[in-house]
Amino acid sequence: MSKINLSFEEMWEKIIACDRKYDGLFFTAVKTTKIYCRPSCRSRKPKKINVEFYLDIKEVEKAGFRPCKRCQPEVEHSPYTGLVKDVITFLVNHYKQNLVLKDIADFVGLSPYYLERIFKQETMETPRTYLEKIRIDRSLHLLKFTDLTNLEICYEVGFQSPSNFYKAFRNLKNCSPSEYRKNSKGH
Repeated sequence: MSKINLSFEEMWEKIIACDRKYDGLFFTAVKTTKIYCRPSCRSRKPKKINVEFYLDIKEVEKAGFRPCKRCQPEVEHSPYTGLVKDVITFLVNHYKQNLVLKDIADFVGLSPYYLERIFKQETMETPRTYLEKIRIDRSLHLLKFTDLTNLEICYEVGFQSPSNFYKAFRNLKNCSPSEYRKNSKGH
């Protein structure tokens, strides 16, 4: 692997700009905390005097620095994979509850705005639309295998109003819950 040829000042500019294009090409190590980060890390920026740059992850770790928990520079794939997995697990386990974005954000310890931005960046969906899909998937099972009414299913899967249930159902399945039930019983 070829090393980049950037001066200290150029690397400093990249971390101030949180430039993702340089992730993996160099690492920012903070002498006072003994933590190292990706250039794109959104954590509070250290004082310039406390920063060292390393071009190799083995070198920064050999120097005694540990990876940042926020940007996870030691992870090759997206640093948010674990976060997204935690959010999805939470949604699957709590889909019946009346969840708002703040509940989900509190669970993972982020601001609602930041969570929504990261989740959408990683999944191409908001937590709310993902939750709706989980609820509709559960309703499909109930429509097919139970005799619960559409209204009972609506509340059983966590929708707060029948109109939201019917709208979400039609958006995802291109039919009403009753049409789905009729068609699924016939097969």
